[in-house]
Amino acid sequence: MEFATFILAAQRGYHQSCDSVIGNSIEQTIASEQAGFNTAWFAEHHFNNYSLVPSPLMMVAHCAGLTSTIRLGTGVCVLPLYQPQRLLSEIGFADIVSNGRLELGVGSGYQQFEFERFGVDVDQAPAVFAEYLDILLKGLNQKVFEHNGQYEKIPLTAISLRTIQRPAPPIWIACGSARSMCRAYREGHNLFVTAFHNGLENLRTLRETIEAAAASRGKDVTAAKVGLLRCCYASDDQAEFDSYLDNARFQRRLSEALHQRRQQSRDGYLLQETPTKQDLSFETMRQNLPIGSVSRVIDRLLEEISILKPDQIAIQTQLGDFDQKTMLRQIELWGDKIIPAINKSLG
Repeated sequence: MEFATFILAAQRGYHQSCDSVIGNSIEQTIASEQAGFNTAWFAEHHFNNYSLVPSPLMMVAHCAGLTSTIRLGTGVCVLPLYQPQRLLSEIGFADIVSNGRLELGVGSGYQQFEFERFGVDVDQAPAVFAEYLDILLKGLNQKVFEHNGQYEKIPLTAISLRTIQRPAPPIWIACGSARSMCRAYREGHNLFVTAFHNGLENLRTLRETIEAAAASRGKDVTAAKVGLLRCCYASDDQAEFDSYLDNARFQRRLSEALHQRRQQSRDGYLLQETPTKQDLSFETMRQNLPIGSVSRVIDRLLEEISILKPDQIAIQTQLGDFDQKTMLRQIELWGDKIIPAINKSLG
């Protein structure tokens, strides 16, 4: 089983400076390598405090010089917000400076507020994503390529910065629908999924959807890697639990608000969280998620692994204003106890 950290680089309030948020994210990446995690993923968002990382490839390039073994992933590049021609060169650059450690996660995006400010129609995002991924695949696999599509027309073009990994870095698709899963299986990409803060029943449904997508393309379900994004936390300290859960719920509230957000916040980019009908109590979240004592987290993760059968679990570390020193100790704890125990149980 592979383990990863998923680093959102969120800012919960002005008591956190932007430079401290980014600095904490970089520090967590270094700590993740030291703890033995396989991958560190970096999110991409714009114009709000849900995430302060505008370019996950920039984070990959920076952290490449501070690490040596951990793989560095984009979680994810929101393709409709890019020029795919330029993105191809940036992918090549990031893979070169990381010495072939790039994991390329891509997605269609969902935050309307972001899309409006880039002049992109969010309703067309799935179609734009599909075409832009076609362009990336051409550019990564062909020395010279051209494209004549609905959204882009590219004459014969050669990308000078080629990736070290051939023919391309591993590609992960953020799969929020059966359609995206089907494409992943059709073209041999990996799947990145989340059950949000839901419990085992949601994981069972997710597994069934993945199996159906593989079968629809005549593929064995193991033909693609499956990565699960999950909120996990191990401790015997009630205050730590509550702080982690509070920050996890904060992130979910902002995500839901940004899904259809149109208005500018009063003071610029910083959003105020608002309780929603979808809010879960801390007790329900603890029941649904691998959160509790070390033994409880291990047992719960093994149960979730038996249901979803993922190849990688990415735990969310950089949430809201959770205490940095406490999170660094948490990452170390996973490396010392949780990851070895799970891999031993899995044989």
